[in-house]
Amino acid sequence: MYETEDLYNDDEELSGPSRSQKKREMVALQKLAEKLMTLGPELVKKCGLPDYFIEEVLDAMAIKAHEAKRRKVQYIGKLIRDIDTQPLVDFLEDIETGNKADNMKFHALEVWRSRLIDGDFSALDEIMEQHPQADRQRISQLARNARKEKDKSKPPKSARALFKTLRELTE
Repeated sequence: MYETEDLYNDDEELSGPSRSQKKREMVALQKLAEKLMTLGPELVKKCGLPDYFIEEVLDAMAIKAHEAKRRKVQYIGKLIRDIDTQPLVDFLEDIETGNKADNMKFHALEVWRSRLIDGDFSALDEIMEQHPQADRQRISQLARNARKEKDKSKPPKSARALFKTLRELTE
């Protein structure tokens, strides 16, 4: 007769990850490759991966046909399995973090410019506190000119100059 102990032996553990886990890992690597493909060619070249891999990514970026691109991404996913992906992950995170920081800085400058154009000169005081080297007279003059341009529905020449001046202060 059959012994149930032999059929259901819990002492034996499966070796390695399951097929589902392997598939999830492969899909994650493909998504990493797709993320890399959304960057420009110059950034892809700077990612620090082997040349053959970079060439494949650049080739995939040039493909327009959906199915061909999908197959190429799968192939790149296969290639990426043999590469240490941690530098790539770090590279992509640095780019995303840098973009978010740049966007936040840009937004803060936009808020300052809007406040100055609307006549809120407490924003000018904040700017002078954070950047004592700033030319207060020039900034207030640009803000006044931008306000006049806005009221007369003229092109925002002074508003652009004000933004440029603020951006130069923060760099």
